[in-house]
Amino acid sequence: MLPGAALAMVLGQVWQPSAIGAVLAALVALCLIASANYTINEYLDAATDRFHPLKQARPGAQGRLDRRIVALQYLLLAAAGLGIAMLLGRPFLLTAWVLLGMGILYNVPPIRTKDRAYLDVLSESVNNPLRLLMGWFAIIPDALPPSSLILAYWFGGAFLMAMKRYSEYRRIGNPEMAGNYRRSFRFYTEDTLLLSSFFYALLASFLLGVFLVKYRIEYVLALPFFAALFTWYLAIALRSDSAAQAPEKLHRERRFMAFCALLGVVVAVLTFVELPFLEALMVPLRY
Repeated sequence: MLPGAALAMVLGQVWQPSAIGAVLAALVALCLIASANYTINEYLDAATDRFHPLKQARPGAQGRLDRRIVALQYLLLAAAGLGIAMLLGRPFLLTAWVLLGMGILYNVPPIRTKDRAYLDVLSESVNNPLRLLMGWFAIIPDALPPSSLILAYWFGGAFLMAMKRYSEYRRIGNPEMAGNYRRSFRFYTEDTLLLSSFFYALLASFLLGVFLVKYRIEYVLALPFFAALFTWYLAIALRSDSAAQAPEKLHRERRFMAFCALLGVVVAVLTFVELPFLEALMVPLRY
């Protein structure tokens, strides 16, 4: 969400101090709604988590969750998140509703998109551009961000999610057990998961390049850093006990996190530094 807010400030040239309060409120609303989605995710995955070597120790997998308390927690979190979202304008509220709805489509039968190959990755990763939009709408409620950026965020998230699936599949090491844990794994193989992640990475890179070149030519110098970011994450996902299986543990990859910080600095510098020679290089030659 935060990159969406930052881009809105840069592209929309919005620097009012009140924007900070709006971003903080948006962040709280997002966290509440995401927590509501994870509440039903944890409860509805309880039966299949018993087949996962690590998740089988969770309270849900051990049958220790009371569905009445789960339902109450979900409703309270959703209501609180939507209540704050109402204060941030109609576009933000609508996006919050869509994010909440995607949690239902992803987790709740009979649709439960997480059980369907490829749709599981694409429906989960659509939360990335929704979060981006929430950050953007917190700053600019009356305009949309560039479509190339929205799509790049979607397919970038699909790459990350596909690599998470790949790491989980390899970690389990047994196709039958993997299919019992996650229904979509019955239709995947290591090769199809790896190839699909490569496909998503190509789409994300192309769309990101379109955005970077179209909206600020200086950003083209950041492309090698983004390429290195995708490659490094791929290397992490290929490890036998990969942090890609649980992205919340990525902070343990200190060099990777340091590189992410460096990428942020590079983008920030290129936001304010003018390099006219790049504009000249992009002018087509005429004979």
